[in-house]
Amino acid sequence: MLPKTLQLPKYHEDPQILHLGCEENRSYYIPCSTTEPHLPKVRMLNGDWDFCYYETPFEVEDFTLPGYTYQKYDRIPVPGCIQMYGYDHHQYTNINFPFPYDPPFVPNENPTCVYHTVLTMSDAELLEDQFLNFEGVDSCFYLYVNQTLVGYSQVSHSTSEFKITSSLKEGQNDLTVVVLKWCDGSYLEDQDKFRMTGIFRDVYLLSRPKEHIRDFFVKTALSPDRNTATITVDLMYANETFDVSYVLTDSEGHEITKGHSDQSKIRFTVEQPSLWNAESPYLYTLTLFTKDEQIQQKVGIRVIEIINDIIHINGTRITFKGVNRHDSDPLTGFTISKEQAIKDLRLMKEGNINAIRTSHYPNAPWFTQLCNEYGFYVVGESDLECHGANNFYGGDWKKTYGDLVQKEYFANAILDRNQRNVIRDKNNPSIVIWSMGNEAGYSKALEDTGRFIKQYDPSRLLHYEGSIHNTGGHVNDTSMLDIYSTMYASTADIEKYLASNPKPYMLCEFIHSMGNGPGDIEDYFDCIYKNDRLVGGFVWEWCDHAIDRGITINGKKVYHYGGDSGEFPHDNNFCVDGMVSPDRIPHPAYEEYKNVIRPVRAVLKDAENGVIELTNMLDFTNLRDYLTLQVVFYLDGIKKDTVDLGTVDLEPHSSKNITVLGLDELCKEAMEGDSLTVQLCYIQASDKALTKAGHKLGFDQLFVKSHKKKPVNAIMAPIQKMSFEENQTYIIVSGSDFEYTYNKQKGTFTSLSYKQMSWITAPIEYNIWRAPIDNDSHAKEEWFKAGYDRSMVRVYDTNVVSANNHISITSKLAITAIQIQHIIDLTTTWTIGSDGSITVSLDGKRNTLLPFLPRFGFRFFLPDAFQTIGFLGYGPGESYIDKHRSSYYARHNETVASMYVDYIRPQEYGSHYGCDEVCCSTDSGYGFNVTADKSFSFSASQYTQETLTNTKHNYELVPEKDTVLCIDYKMSGVGSNSCGPVLADKYRLMEEDINIAFTIQFQK
Repeated sequence: MLPKTLQLPKYHEDPQILHLGCEENRSYYIPCSTTEPHLPKVRMLNGDWDFCYYETPFEVEDFTLPGYTYQKYDRIPVPGCIQMYGYDHHQYTNINFPFPYDPPFVPNENPTCVYHTVLTMSDAELLEDQFLNFEGVDSCFYLYVNQTLVGYSQVSHSTSEFKITSSLKEGQNDLTVVVLKWCDGSYLEDQDKFRMTGIFRDVYLLSRPKEHIRDFFVKTALSPDRNTATITVDLMYANETFDVSYVLTDSEGHEITKGHSDQSKIRFTVEQPSLWNAESPYLYTLTLFTKDEQIQQKVGIRVIEIINDIIHINGTRITFKGVNRHDSDPLTGFTISKEQAIKDLRLMKEGNINAIRTSHYPNAPWFTQLCNEYGFYVVGESDLECHGANNFYGGDWKKTYGDLVQKEYFANAILDRNQRNVIRDKNNPSIVIWSMGNEAGYSKALEDTGRFIKQYDPSRLLHYEGSIHNTGGHVNDTSMLDIYSTMYASTADIEKYLASNPKPYMLCEFIHSMGNGPGDIEDYFDCIYKNDRLVGGFVWEWCDHAIDRGITINGKKVYHYGGDSGEFPHDNNFCVDGMVSPDRIPHPAYEEYKNVIRPVRAVLKDAENGVIELTNMLDFTNLRDYLTLQVVFYLDGIKKDTVDLGTVDLEPHSSKNITVLGLDELCKEAMEGDSLTVQLCYIQASDKALTKAGHKLGFDQLFVKSHKKKPVNAIMAPIQKMSFEENQTYIIVSGSDFEYTYNKQKGTFTSLSYKQMSWITAPIEYNIWRAPIDNDSHAKEEWFKAGYDRSMVRVYDTNVVSANNHISITSKLAITAIQIQHIIDLTTTWTIGSDGSITVSLDGKRNTLLPFLPRFGFRFFLPDAFQTIGFLGYGPGESYIDKHRSSYYARHNETVASMYVDYIRPQEYGSHYGCDEVCCSTDSGYGFNVTADKSFSFSASQYTQETLTNTKHNYELVPEKDTVLCIDYKMSGVGSNSCGPVLADKYRLMEEDINIAFTIQFQK
């Protein structure tokens, strides 16, 4: 006998049935009792629920049958994502849909979850109306109360509220929820993320009187002089209109005003109001009183407007220094607690970030309240993305990008998703811009939706980046949009737009932070700071997405990304693209962004007299109220003195000169060739809500004198006895304390013995390859074609010459690869001094028909004992030609292990830019020293480029037995080309002529 299965309606494949049994949209609030004002009238239903997983909805047992029990069910936490508890499988896909392109239909093999819990009700509770709220369910769900279907809803990241009073009885009540992984709405939820399923946000029951406030809309307006605020509250009732009283209190609880409603409206004024902005998030408290309830709403008084094509808040031009943030955690998936969210917000505040785009859906309703409280500008984005429409067979983003949103049967859904976003979050002052979604193309439905939003809430600006794409024959109307927005435009393209178009410009995504990068942050902010109409942007993205799979037997954290669960389709590690790791450990990208968007910028105006110009980069705050200044002097890279300058009285957007005493004395102390720098550190002056006094907000380093490179011949020692012998393959150079073997076929030394110690464990190598970083994802294809990963050396001629106190070996050679023409033609001269020092002069011609080089220099394999690194250059963190704003020039001391940067997908890491000296040493005092006639880059690693290139995960890396030391004439920049513009020419190793001289000295 066949088992009885549940007969589900096909609402989940009918775009005309989006919600059944749901209440109208309303703003988010939790009412309290008038008799117990601090006791919310809510019963949280979070906890362990009965749970049963099915591969398809057709297998679901019919739990509506009499006598059905849930005894065989598992137990699962609510809220939670089922994949995090071993059900279904993990899948990360960026653009491609995880099912056939067959809108509005989804596969019959549609993973289905049945949740069950028991709700006990008393007679007294049933005297009031009971509203069941689900704040987030992916992707859709059918709600049963006492075995009867009472509702259906979709839109994963929005609240669905059901009035279930009539379905409840005294005593125990069965709540059963059937959740489907996919529905017709899944075509509109193709966001770049892991695809997860389940009741992933809070579930709760509200008890409310029959007559109550259903919704309200708080609106604030300012007089032209901003001395008077007018507050209007539009009231909407469940049934009949009734009198509502109110009280407004300030942040300390003092009463400002009170009164009663006039029918369905409250209106009052506040004189000399304290205004809300992200730097000073001042909040009043408005309490609405009815006979049986009171509702508290935090109110921030602020106005956002466009003045002369420039975005202003409260009459002040602002800059968004923002990030895109997904709900993501390696252990809990989409399910994020307040504690987890506050951790994010604290790190953002510590990193000078002031704005968040809720990519690409509304966050939990309390998240926006946290932004109100702690001070963040929010771009509130609707749960809409249809990126896969440009990737089906024959698809083309230039033609089919708007395929789904241009289908008439999705028009209601597009409007619905935006209404649910706007209406729920409308009372949050942190939200200054509404966004209609992300990467869905454009259509009449979006235009109509935009008109609705502007009519419903004209107080905020409206954004939608997809409007810039004309597809499917649709002629775009963008008149309702206030902002022009792009993703990953180059600075040249931005300047071109600003020169010919009037709308304010916002970079809704830029400086893609995947792996080692981004390297163009300073360039973008140079552009932002000189163009007032460019309001700023939002980094992609805040955190890496990955699944925590425990630790290895060696104690290494195991994170999985796309493809690691055997899923199809997937997009590999494209989800590992954040400024912080999955467990919120900041990457170098975070530190780089933090210092680029520091609150102050300094310029040395007069070195002789110590005059420095400071500019306050804040929008609303005088520097004296925010930070103190500390000056650190470095002479020849060594810290000499630290001076506290205290506070500086400097209004926002203003500049002034200060004088730093002591520079003249240090200039006298400096030896010939020594560098002299001044580092201005910006220190938080007092505790804030999320950050503490003493926190370092950023720094500037100013060069009074730059390091002067010493001539190569100046380091040669007095004459000592030397000799050499040679055959067709080798030249052996000997001195009183050394013997070096040079390979005439390789053009380098194969052994270096100094004072009876072998200083290299393998031949020195010419080095042009780096393990591709994520931002090399496009460039590396050309590098592979050009054979850069498999280069070899062809020596044509070698001559050796002996002089009074040195021996010189000159080789003419080429770096090439199988089936590839010459990459570089080189003349290399190795000059060995009688003290054992080696100077190698490189004179090269790069083949300009080939792609730019990842790097060029030498690779040394040193014995494992060489673990300590001292260098004069940019550190202590990794630094590159286009990514060194979080580093400073000084003498740094590190270890090979401490220089490791733990990118989840192994890649080039830990290089140091702008170096003048490097010493790799042992605990017993042996030192391998390198200097040059011009600044260079270097790295010291436990891993070869080959190992990093060919290893998929960081936890799979196996250290070398040697220390791998790379000394580079130049390392190309890192950029942000994984999803951004190509690396700028100025950051590429693309010059034809290559000239440098390195000197190696051995220390014992």
